[in-house]
Amino acid sequence: MNDIVGSHDILFVTLDTLRYDVAQELAAAGRIPNLARHLPGGAWERRHAPGSFTYASHQAMFAGFLPTPAAPGPHPRLFAARFAGSETTANGTFVYDTPDLVSGLAAVGYRTVCIGGVGFFNKQGPLGSVLPGMFQESHWRPEFGVTSPTSFEAQVDCAERVVAELPQDQRLFLFLNVSALHQPNWFHLPGATREAGDTRATHAAALEYVDRHMGRLLAAAAGRRPCFAVVCSDHGTAYGEDGYSGHRIGHDVVWTVPYAHFLADGDR
Repeated sequence: MNDIVGSHDILFVTLDTLRYDVAQELAAAGRIPNLARHLPGGAWERRHAPGSFTYASHQAMFAGFLPTPAAPGPHPRLFAARFAGSETTANGTFVYDTPDLVSGLAAVGYRTVCIGGVGFFNKQGPLGSVLPGMFQESHWRPEFGVTSPTSFEAQVDCAERVVAELPQDQRLFLFLNVSALHQPNWFHLPGATREAGDTRATHAAALEYVDRHMGRLLAAAAGRRPCFAVVCSDHGTAYGEDGYSGHRIGHDVVWTVPYAHFLADGDR
């Protein structure tokens, strides 16, 4: 990462609430082509989330604790605050002397921009202001939120404007929290109804919706200079497994998440 930081723009996308099993099934079936072409072998990496709900997971990820590979470690991290005795800080880790990755990148010249999605990014109260408050610039509007059937398109529109307005020599750390996977998501599946509610199938349809617009986001992010992208889920969610629904619970469908990082290109 010490070769990436300073030479590349950085894109970090959290597909909020996306389950690993659903993500992997859709990649294998060819249903998310824009994402799958960036995945090694066309498959997501199976990882463990650092938290079981959005706020906890993002606090950890912004501190450099991205989802952990689901195999015995230790696993070297891409980013880490300087911390004596850290067993996951390696020669290739970008080490910063601030409390979090966002301010660490700002300290070396990056413009840090947040495009929020779920309520923890809505800036409508003190709690919803903590995470976006880490960034030099943050954006949230109701059309980015969980109840909008076109939330990701609106977020990508915002990302394109952010990139277009930056000076060419300004490095960018762009973060998007994608709300489309989060409940309610029934409206992404043709024929589904509000009364029937959200299901694993509507969750999958929401990921297909996101994929249809992902190429535009990657094109914007990589349009100025080489771009290093991290795309992952912050946690999964349950749709009735073992009687559970939702997240902020200790179930495998919540703790197991898809992850990928790659060099993005400008192809749409």
